[in-house]
Amino acid sequence: MKIAEVSKLLDISADTLRYYERIGLIPKIHRDKSGNRDYTELNCKWIKFIKCMRNAGMPIEILIEYVTLLQEGEHTAGIRKELLLEQREHLQDKIDELQQMLLYLNGKIDKYDEVIMKTEKELRNEY
Repeated sequence: MKIAEVSKLLDISADTLRYYERIGLIPKIHRDKSGNRDYTELNCKWIKFIKCMRNAGMPIEILIEYVTLLQEGEHTAGIRKELLLEQREHLQDKIDELQQMLLYLNGKIDKYDEVIMKTEKELRNEY
């Protein structure tokens, strides 16, 4: 399968596919006689896996480490799981931070008419 087909099928840009190959997130793609990439079903499975991990919030740097460990074999399973646990913790921290921001914003919205408008009026008069 050519890069344009894979790009459309998996909803990922050709530039991203090339980038993932260049940085080692997916194995080197076989080239045909003309030098064009020729993706296999296994290549597509790798791309789906990488997309899934990226959609889960995995940073590229950590994902490269994860994929390297994955390619080393079963004996790295514990380390890979630890990477996932760490990423979950980072994600939970972000969620907690966003939750606090949302609470703060909701408080501002609830007090908009009685407090915020007064403050905004005072700010406009200062300038």
